[in-house]
Amino acid sequence: MKGNGQSESAIPAKSLFRIGEASRLTSTKPFVLRYWETEFPMLQPVKSPKGHRLYRREDIETVFTIKRLLYDEGFTIAGARRHLRDQAPGANGGNGNAAAEANGRNGESAPPAMSAQVAALNRKTLLDLRDSLRSLLTVLESE
Repeated sequence: MKGNGQSESAIPAKSLFRIGEASRLTSTKPFVLRYWETEFPMLQPVKSPKGHRLYRREDIETVFTIKRLLYDEGFTIAGARRHLRDQAPGANGGNGNAAAEANGRNGESAPPAMSAQVAALNRKTLLDLRDSLRSLLTVLESE
């Protein structure tokens, strides 16, 4: 993954990680991980009998994804939450792949480069639309 210096393949071959280990693996402060748990329902580490957070491999991968969305792609927390919810299995008619659906590839995964291109194109289109709407609002307010 770009920008975070780590990749999901760098996750050690064990199934549970304490918050300190998760923090080191993802280069994310423990308080940020705890905060993200409140903001992203899909990030729910299990609790040990003593109440310690134990992050599963999929939780670590989710943290990498959240970091990429927030820091590299410029999503807001709400936008990243929506994006992850829309990408979850069962979303978008059951296949969970909005980029593949946008390309008419129902049920078939789009190549990662294609997904990134579609996401960047969608984001650019939305930003252009926002700018156009702001310009229109300025004209309407001046009348």
